[in-house]
Amino acid sequence: MKLFLFGYGFAGRALARRLAAKGWSVAATYRQDPAPLAADGVTALHVHDQGRIADELADTQALLVTAPPTPEGCLGLAALVPALARAQAFPDWTGYLSTTGVYGDRRGGWVTEASRLAAQSLEGARRVAAERDWLEVGRGMGLTVTVFRLPGIYGPGRSALDRLRAGNARRIAAPGQVFSRVHVEDLAAGLEASIARPRAGGIYNLCDDEPAPNPDVIAYAARLLGVAPPPEVPLAEAALSPAALRFYAESKRVSNARAKAELGWRPAYPTYREGLRAILEGGG
Repeated sequence: MKLFLFGYGFAGRALARRLAAKGWSVAATYRQDPAPLAADGVTALHVHDQGRIADELADTQALLVTAPPTPEGCLGLAALVPALARAQAFPDWTGYLSTTGVYGDRRGGWVTEASRLAAQSLEGARRVAAERDWLEVGRGMGLTVTVFRLPGIYGPGRSALDRLRAGNARRIAAPGQVFSRVHVEDLAAGLEASIARPRAGGIYNLCDDEPAPNPDVIAYAARLLGVAPPPEVPLAEAALSPAALRFYAESKRVSNARAKAELGWRPAYPTYREGLRAILEGGG
């Protein structure tokens, strides 16, 4: 079995390691430096090498697109559709990683995969377009395309623990603002569950069970480390970047009920507490 990743980032690497441990081979694209892929035993393909990409896709069972869209659209779509046509063979499963930002602000209310899309940022709007394009291509070419809407992803090396140690953790007080998150290993487990149960046109939220505000997460991480949490800073006084302000302008609770019901998936880390404890106990 072979996994092909368009983009070898945090999420893609977690899935690659999970499947490689079960005997899968992995190929992935790179843009600048193939060394990190080679170090992980991954076949590295330059993103513009259409010939080699087509050759790898010819015997690929699972294809995952992790790269975010640009102003020109989804890079994965532009690169992979011609390569798939050239390969004349389609994967059993094609996954596209999107974001819960497509839902926009719901003032703390719950959203499901059936909720109206109301992206408030340019980045969210690009994701909406990329989702639509991938699902349309799937129908047109006969690809089994599944979309995954993801919240904030954390894990070893990328968590509140790391920010506290680096001295750049902030507790931003934004009354009523909550957001969902997912441990990277739970994300990889959800993708693996979907690969085992391909569903053309499927859309899943992969997130934990307890949306929570930023100050609570940072305070809990500080307790785990035995350090004083940073003081809360009112949002209006935080001098945040435009991207961070866009993040705090949205508040929603994301339901994972469909993924549980249809994929048989359950997060091993149902809240940030279990996730952060596991990272710390694992040496992260």
